Amino acid sequence: MRIIPAIDIIDGKCVRLSKGDYSTKKIYNENPLEVAKQFEAHGFQYLHLVDLDGAKSEHIVNHKVLDEIASQTSLKIDFGGGLKTDEDLRIAFECGAHQITGGSIGVKNPEIFKTWLDKFGSEKIILGADAKDEMVAISGWTEDSNLKLVPFIQKYVEEGISYVICTDISKDGMLQGPSFDLYKKIITECQSGRSRRPNDNEIKLIASGGISTFEELPKLAEIGCEATIIGKAIYENRISLKQLENFILNVN
Repeated sequence: MRIIPAIDIIDGKCVRLSKGDYSTKKIYNENPLEVAKQFEAHGFQYLHLVDLDGAKSEHIVNHKVLDEIASQTSLKIDFGGGLKTDEDLRIAFECGAHQITGGSIGVKNPEIFKTWLDKFGSEKIILGADAKDEMVAISGWTEDSNLKLVPFIQKYVEEGISYVICTDISKDGMLQGPSFDLYKKIITECQSGRSRRPNDNEIKLIASGGISTFEELPKLAEIGCEATIIGKAIYENRISLKQLENFILNVN
């Protein structure tokens, strides 16, 4: 299981929210590049970079931060937040994104999202499926949809999606543990849904939200999560970078 540290950006600064609520913003570092280099120094190969300003304004905003981290580290960055148009996607990839995550676009404009999947392939496009009470939430979690989470993911699995990031919003930033049961349900119910492109790999579920202790990581791996994103637990020193560095070494 891959370990992916997270950096969320508001006004060019490294922040964390609780349950996606912008009023709970806490600044951890004013230099995201400094944080990214620290992750790289501890053996991380991947980074989850979220443009929270972009998510709110519905277009890419903090692309300069992406460009800076991508050009000055070797981290493979998955970038999300506000990607709504082909132009947003062009900017993200030109600024060094290894993968992009589309969440709201997959709900509000599935035809555009499907063209991205067809053009760039399932290794470059991640479905962001964030939920509250198993209903999909969009627009930086400020808006509820009427879509049930598992059928929503299943639909895109049939379209060829491989990577899915799922955040249980009620858990995000709360340091109370991830949604083990929800991830089990997704993996169990979506693994058999690849009818349209049967030669593709099975769903690669990336768990996000609520990670609070190191002991939770083996449980997520046992469930079958392909990766897990860790944010606040790192910044609040609940899990040390050294622990994660050893975990990565043992996995490899």
